Amino acid sequence: MTIFGCVNCGQSLTGEVALGEPLKGPEVMATHKIVSPRMAVGTFQANFDASLLILHPDDVPGMAPHPDSRRLSGCCGVAGQDGPNLVCGGCDVEVATKESDCWTNNLVALIVAATDAVGVVPFRSSVPDE
Repeated sequence: MTIFGCVNCGQSLTGEVALGEPLKGPEVMATHKIVSPRMAVGTFQANFDASLLILHPDDVPGMAPHPDSRRLSGCCGVAGQDGPNLVCGGCDVEVATKESDCWTNNLVALIVAATDAVGVVPFRSSVPDE
């Protein structure tokens, strides 16, 4: 298990998570309904270039909404298209982007460069090396 913390202040950003596989998402997100989360609770996966860690929205208790309300725009949820919209709950540094709108995936994308791992286990993206 791994807990990801803020590289700036050391606060825990996530609960305990383990490497997992993304859940199958819907083909079309056009129903004005927030879709099921992309990852199961307690799991994470690196994105295609390992610059982001994709997490379930309930796995980030150490984060808070960005103080700039322009980062929190959306229709039915948060679109995540206006830059990082989650900050560290301890020092307010930008650490992640939440997407949870009716036309987006439902996930939190943690910025790897903003995190430090505690009790880390090696992880690999599921995308094969080129």
